Amino acid sequence: MAKKSTTNKRKHSSAGSPSLAAKAVLPTKFGKFAIYGFEGRGPQEEAVALVRGNLQGRVAPLVRVHSQCLTGDVLTSQRCDCRAQLELSLKKISEAPSGILLYLPQEGRGIGLMNKLRAYELQDGGMDTVEANESLGFAADAREYEFPAKILKKLGATRIRLLSNNPDKIKQLESAGIRVVERVPCQPRLSKISRAYLQTKKRKMGHLLEGV
Repeated sequence: MAKKSTTNKRKHSSAGSPSLAAKAVLPTKFGKFAIYGFEGRGPQEEAVALVRGNLQGRVAPLVRVHSQCLTGDVLTSQRCDCRAQLELSLKKISEAPSGILLYLPQEGRGIGLMNKLRAYELQDGGMDTVEANESLGFAADAREYEFPAKILKKLGATRIRLLSNNPDKIKQLESAGIRVVERVPCQPRLSKISRAYLQTKKRKMGHLLEGV
């Protein structure tokens, strides 16, 4: 079992502007994007941005700030809805006049991959996703959004329509200087397996989910 974290408080970054590491063209099944790599201070301050369209156009760009989920995004786990959200976001962004998908290394709502697997083990024993994270000594959601806000500013997207069900994400981005002019629900079709997980996020974390 992992040692408990000494704090549940978020560690806010004091780094300056993110640096652009690389830019290339990325063709996907959802269309062609420009892919940017950004670096800050340390491995938790890295991100990939998929960008399309004019981000300073009349309509605010449609933005998804997506946390890495190896088990869901790559291994197609049905314990969560992460892959479904990722694909829905890319589809919606590809259909919008402009948009950005920011992909961040915030596995397990910020606790890391190995701790997420430990949380899975606790969930197999009867805990829900929040209880498992807290039992390991972490906050229910340890993510912070100052670094992604800096990336959005660097891309010129200070006014956005945000694909999210998470009110804390909206609050943090706005506190960091990003104007969220519209929240666009990011709610793919429910699976029987992920329903309990989403019910916990709605009940205990305030996520804005319909029909859950």
